[in-house]
Amino acid sequence: RPAPKRVAMVGLGGGSLAKFCYRYLPASQIEVVEINPHVIALRDEFHIPPDDTRFSVVRGDGARYVQELALPVDVLLVDGFDSQGQPAPLCSQRFYDACHDALLPGGILAVNLHFGHPHGTALLERIHRSFGGQVMVVDDDELSNTIVFGCKGQALPRAARTAPKGLAPEAAAQLAAGFSLVRTAMQDQAGRF
Repeated sequence: RPAPKRVAMVGLGGGSLAKFCYRYLPASQIEVVEINPHVIALRDEFHIPPDDTRFSVVRGDGARYVQELALPVDVLLVDGFDSQGQPAPLCSQRFYDACHDALLPGGILAVNLHFGHPHGTALLERIHRSFGGQVMVVDDDELSNTIVFGCKGQALPRAARTAPKGLAPEAAAQLAAGFSLVRTAMQDQAGRF
């Protein structure tokens, strides 16, 4: 999704995803939901942009937010954790089904999971069920995170191997290592796309 119109995020954290999208996707409407008011209170400290006509941070429950989205989105990023890890409502079959339903046709889900999570296999199976197997798993180089991509209604595009045309050079440079991991994952999972 090189030029998404609507991006939704579950989990603000330090704001790196939100700031990246705000800076490099100037035509996108971006909404971030965060359940923890203490995280939102650190917004200025982490230099997260103020709300404006295309960017907002709202306090709310991420699972409920996804289930109640009024308009479908092009991209849904799920990076919601608490002190115990990923909360159960953000990794249930019902939640992943709601993620699928919240996307436009061809829309992309990206979920951040802890690498080696004790229930990792079950979580991947849930995402596969929700997305009809149109799933790609990318482990980071440090083996601390696993990013799972799900595509609604079609195979993940081969173009996902490289940064999209038109992306600012500094943004492409920041994503170069990530696209290398995606290329490796696509080669490893070749028969599934």
